[in-house]
Amino acid sequence: MLQATRITLGLLADRIGQLSEQIREVDARLARLVECHAPQLLEVVGIGPDTAVALLITVGDNPERLGSEASFAALCGVSPVERSSGRRQYRRLNRGGDRQANAALHRIVFTRLRVDPRTHDYYESRIKEGRTRREIIRCLKRYAAREVFHLIGQPQSGPRAWGLIGSDG
Repeated sequence: MLQATRITLGLLADRIGQLSEQIREVDARLARLVECHAPQLLEVVGIGPDTAVALLITVGDNPERLGSEASFAALCGVSPVERSSGRRQYRRLNRGGDRQANAALHRIVFTRLRVDPRTHDYYESRIKEGRTRREIIRCLKRYAAREVFHLIGQPQSGPRAWGLIGSDG
């Protein structure tokens, strides 16, 4: 019984090592693709290769169809939706849109809250104004979507960023 357990654990450890290596290879490939096709995204605080790829996939092969920041925000599910009742007027996040892009913007916001003093100062000032955490995160996601929209809209020399998945050999 002990020998069988050791063999099984050894096989599992080998498999974990193989899968970890495959993950590292895929991460490196994605990083190379983003560096070739949309390096401007990687210069922004909070955006790494995985986040950049998720946003580029959301934009798709036809970025020209996104005519405004608002259309990109709606596509990502971060456009504000009016949820007012009586005298109380407020907005909430759109629950539609591409959930992967929404998650990417979420990662950007929370990374910025940890490492970017300007974002943290903005958060603190809004808290002092009486805003809720959700309202502040909604505003920060929309701001991040606006920034990404303008970065994706910048033409890059070389191959287009929109053919990411099968274009690297």
